[in-house]
Amino acid sequence: MSWKPDRSWVEESNVYKYMVENNLNALEDFVEFTHEKPEIFWDSFVKLIGLRFYKEYDRVLDLSGGKEWAKWFVNGKVNVGGQIPDSSEVFIKWMDEKGEGQKVTYSQVLSQAKSISSWLKKTGLKKGDTVGIYLPMIPETVSIYLGIARAGMIAVPLFSGFGKEPIKVRAEDSGMKVIFTTDYTIRKGNDINMLKNLEGLDTKLVVFERGGTKGDFTTFKEVLRTGGDGLEITDSEDPFMIIYTSGTTGKPKGCVHTHDGFPVKASADIYFQFDMKKGETLMWVTDLGWMMGPWMITGGLLLNGKIGMIEGYVNYSTLTKFIEDYKVDILGLSASLVRLMKSEVEKGRIGVRIAGNTGEPIDLESWKWLYESVKGPVINYSGGTEISGGILGNYVIKEIRASSFNGFSPGIKASVFDEEGRPARPNVEGELVILSVWPGMTRGFWKDRERYMNTYWSRWKGVWVHGDLAYYDQEGYYFIVGRSDDTIKVAGKRIGPAEVEQVINSYANVVESACVGVPSELKGEEILCFVVAKQGVDKEGLLRYTQQMLGKALAPKGIILVKELPKTRNAKIMRRLIRAVVLNKPLGDTSSLENPNSLEEIRKIVSNSSTT
Repeated sequence: MSWKPDRSWVEESNVYKYMVENNLNALEDFVEFTHEKPEIFWDSFVKLIGLRFYKEYDRVLDLSGGKEWAKWFVNGKVNVGGQIPDSSEVFIKWMDEKGEGQKVTYSQVLSQAKSISSWLKKTGLKKGDTVGIYLPMIPETVSIYLGIARAGMIAVPLFSGFGKEPIKVRAEDSGMKVIFTTDYTIRKGNDINMLKNLEGLDTKLVVFERGGTKGDFTTFKEVLRTGGDGLEITDSEDPFMIIYTSGTTGKPKGCVHTHDGFPVKASADIYFQFDMKKGETLMWVTDLGWMMGPWMITGGLLLNGKIGMIEGYVNYSTLTKFIEDYKVDILGLSASLVRLMKSEVEKGRIGVRIAGNTGEPIDLESWKWLYESVKGPVINYSGGTEISGGILGNYVIKEIRASSFNGFSPGIKASVFDEEGRPARPNVEGELVILSVWPGMTRGFWKDRERYMNTYWSRWKGVWVHGDLAYYDQEGYYFIVGRSDDTIKVAGKRIGPAEVEQVINSYANVVESACVGVPSELKGEEILCFVVAKQGVDKEGLLRYTQQMLGKALAPKGIILVKELPKTRNAKIMRRLIRAVVLNKPLGDTSSLENPNSLEEIRKIVSNSSTT
């Protein structure tokens, strides 16, 4: 199954218009141009979107420190928080899970961002100080995020679902001087007190009072009464955000992003791959603590668009109500959320122009459900926090095939390497690598340059090894199989969990699944799968089905039915935690885990199961 663009889709697309203006004949020529002539491309792009520099840059790219430490827009002056127009146009469309909502204009966001930046400076903070944001997806979150950047300080987004320990770890690692938060939010109909998770921190608090709580803190109303404007004229390469991403071991990694990096890369991906037009509404179902939150905000801002936000729990009825009430043009969501909606509604109807999927590989059945619900292109998108967006994506001027990627993201030259560091042949799985440089590269990990180098640049010289397992077919379509550290090796054959899960998820009444590798004396590893299903699923029948579809050599050795799988707030399945529980090993960083009870269920079942 695939989506094929007609002539109007092609000719009206942003990428086609750029190609015509720059004498590029084919999509492949465009992609090659973006990574082979980065100075010309990125210079043209920031001019195309009208990014306002307070001082023009001397040159676009400086590689004197090596590829690993590329610098961009050298000696320029730019501040992403200084890009907010004084306009009565709507910037934010917001709704909570109860259906209450509002619209906020650019001018309203600008007014709040000025007050926030002014207050931060008047309270004694200086350029380069770090400021935490522990808030749900509400309009004030956007003003605070941009206000911190406007002041020349560094925003540190925190997942709104975090408990005390992950907040403490990130606050101490980044040296937060202030944390913006609220006393109240909702999720699944429950009132949640966010302030209790900040108790004991030696950090100044600013609280958006929604529940009337009183305490030893500054209220957000007081901040908004501050006059003046704290706009700092920052250097292009000054950091504006540290966004943490979890590792399999050790403390989380603080990816450092600059004013000229993350916002520019995000905008390019949204403009060329998601085809966003001026004034359109982009909504990703996300959290500020996941990179797609800042990605949506900065990209929506620089492309003069609108953004959509839902506070609380999102399911099919909540999402479609938002779309019907507020109009959304481009919708982004995770594969797990698609599977949830597919279990709620057999045939969906989602009235958007373009849909996007990221976070993990999407199985064929879920892709098909989303495609038929949207009746338009589904943009698969895969990259990372440290990338500022995508490595692989789709363009609307070329056929988009189910669960695949039809091109590298702008500025990215990707490849798939085998275990010896050579380009892999078609249909052979290997490590997804990047051979180019791009503005959105993290400028290292916060206060840990060595860990950054070891994580991405240590395996092969001058090659960014991302940690994803991928392959491409004879026609150049790419497929993500899963994380390299999720890869299972059965009798010498590498297989990604997504390949097995895709088969399981296609079985009647299965909602979703997660597969992990467990030790085997005979095969090295065997596959164990955990399955969430509706009533009436026959485990033995499902096992026979996987043997039929995959062959006995690669079929799971066991299937375990569970009520739920461990996931992040953004619905990404945490396979490494499942494997740790099965093997009775330390869990490592669990700060982004949304439902810890799921691990307890797995622990109990595994301890009593003969399959392990």
